[in-house]
Amino acid sequence: MAFPQNFLDELTARCDIVDVVGSYVQLTRKGGNLFGLCPFHSEKTGSFSVSPDGQFYYCFGCKKGGGVINFIMEEENLPYPDAVRFLARRAGMEVPEEEGDREAGRRRQRLLELNRDAARFYYQLLQQPEGRAVRDYLERRRIRKSTAVNFGMGASLDAWDVLLNAMTKKGYTKSELLTAGLIVDNKRGGFYDKFRNRLMLPVIDTRGDVVAFGSRVLDKSEPKYMNSSETPVYSKRRVLYGLNLARKSKRPNIILCEGNLDIVTLHQAGFNNAVASMGTALTQEQVRLLSRFTKELVLCYDNDSAGKAATEKALQLLGSSELSVKVLQLPLQRTGDGALVKQDADDFIKNQGADAFERLLNGSENGIEFRMAQVAGKYDLGSDESRVAYCAEISGLIATLPGAVEREIYTARAAETARITPDAMKLEVQRARKRLLNRENRAALRKELNPAALSQPAERSLRYDNIRSAMAEEGVLRLLLRDDSLFPPQPPLKEEQFSSPLLGRVFSLLWQAREEGRAIALPALTGALTPEEMSHITSLCQRPESLKNGKQALADYIAVISGEWERRTAGGEDPLAAAMRKNKYKNKSGTGGKRNV
Repeated sequence: MAFPQNFLDELTARCDIVDVVGSYVQLTRKGGNLFGLCPFHSEKTGSFSVSPDGQFYYCFGCKKGGGVINFIMEEENLPYPDAVRFLARRAGMEVPEEEGDREAGRRRQRLLELNRDAARFYYQLLQQPEGRAVRDYLERRRIRKSTAVNFGMGASLDAWDVLLNAMTKKGYTKSELLTAGLIVDNKRGGFYDKFRNRLMLPVIDTRGDVVAFGSRVLDKSEPKYMNSSETPVYSKRRVLYGLNLARKSKRPNIILCEGNLDIVTLHQAGFNNAVASMGTALTQEQVRLLSRFTKELVLCYDNDSAGKAATEKALQLLGSSELSVKVLQLPLQRTGDGALVKQDADDFIKNQGADAFERLLNGSENGIEFRMAQVAGKYDLGSDESRVAYCAEISGLIATLPGAVEREIYTARAAETARITPDAMKLEVQRARKRLLNRENRAALRKELNPAALSQPAERSLRYDNIRSAMAEEGVLRLLLRDDSLFPPQPPLKEEQFSSPLLGRVFSLLWQAREEGRAIALPALTGALTPEEMSHITSLCQRPESLKNGKQALADYIAVISGEWERRTAGGEDPLAAAMRKNKYKNKSGTGGKRNV
């Protein structure tokens, strides 16, 4: 996707990376850079660095980095051209686009408009006589009209092509409806509505766009719940149902549930801080999204084996995040014949009321308390043999806690549960902690004793064939990016002399920018590199490189690269193999179309 270079230069000049990143991440200055908690992975100690001088970011934890456009691509889940448009709107700039570029942006915008019009169509049907069955269903579920309006609920009719006909009359094509996941191809050349005879729940992202739909059948037929499939504007890993509303809540936390209708009932009962994942387990992307809007998360999954397993997985995922996590366990419900069955948040609110749920919410336990209770529930603690087994498992769990105070508190509680002395349990935890640290130290030592592995890019597709040459190639790029006065009068190397196709291509791009009189800056590479490539180039710029004897260092690096090139060519590297290697790399890394540097 090509944009005029002078436009990109002005855009990145107007969008200072500290201001842009600072609107998503709380940053603190340390020396010349600013640091904060990485928005791209869960962590408790800030390893995310922003360089005001270089106008780039880099995370020393997850190894992601780049310029301001890369940041918006990653944080807002946008492709390169849409990230450029996003920043242009932010800066109040008009985007100059070629016809092909405008067409790509138009297609994405058309899908969003189609989803919006479909949501309006479903909403209107709910108000009309044809929507009576869905209105009756809402009444049975005790969902008020005002709540339905707040969530933009709608009705799909028990017919094959109502939406299809309505949207084609508005000018949308069948191809667009297919891409949006609103119709289905019957494989015989015909099409029909995907959602039929259902309560429709539009999924709205935090930017206010309708990106997908959830739905619930009105009777006992299957599937009970049906959601949109992935589309160019929707990724279920990156969206939470109800977050567009919950982000405005004045409550101090966010409640995460399993079902969309649980969220509807909770909001109606006054808990407007509830959200749900879209038919999938909690993901890292959703954790990052939640971290933008809250510091405390309350897990409220069903109290059955599946719900407990989902809670455990979520706690493991959240363990390294900065979020404070609690678990709200809904009590089992007793049926008329005395059996105990699970109940979800929707059931509990209707059976017990909002005040009872508020009490549960206020009494919710933290993540480690929940996990300890789950371990204790596995053992008959009246048996000595089971108590020994319990102590072995619980000490391993407590040993994973990072704080000494936390470990001491929960060690005492575990000792009380097992009916042993605190000193005995403390010894078990200390042994488990020592084993854990020894395993971590051995893994770190193995890594340190393998310098070749440390020198390799994190992305497997970018791995180096010749470490010695690649280290010198990295040095050349590092020096030129830090001090453009080191550029020799003429190119001292050709791209094919680089053992790494990526490093050779970046060298050529930098030289091209130099010859055109443009500034040599890392963010200017964004349009020419994939996010993985950009992260790697940013990572090599983090390594130390003295500029005191920069010219001599550059000459030494060039000599190594030239020598390794001569050795490879003299060694008779198979030209076909070399070509295949380069083509394989280019096919994986190419961004397509023109490139901007």
